[in-house]
Amino acid sequence: MTLEEQVKTVVQALTDKKGEDVRTYDVRGVSGLCDAFVVATGTAAPHLKGLETGVRKAMKEIGVEPFRTSGDPESGWMVVDYIDVVLHVFSPEARAYYALEKLWQNVPSFQ
Repeated sequence: MTLEEQVKTVVQALTDKKGEDVRTYDVRGVSGLCDAFVVATGTAAPHLKGLETGVRKAMKEIGVEPFRTSGDPESGWMVVDYIDVVLHVFSPEARAYYALEKLWQNVPSFQ
């Protein structure tokens, strides 16, 4: 499974579950943690859980399982690490606070 296919799968799952402000970051050669970050906002704790569950199901269908997951919906931030792709699902408040977009503002996005 290519990186681009994985990112597309994550983005489509987030879109299907009404994730807001979905952004992708191609961090190959910039980050030693992964090759891609995907960031999305959910409206409330149940929505965050739904976004994470939708991505998990979609990725499993293409044969990709998470390495680890951290956070919980009530905290306002969930992270799912797929090794090559790391997903961050935030509440609006947590997303504004952590401002990952500022960290990756100079890297390209996936199309």
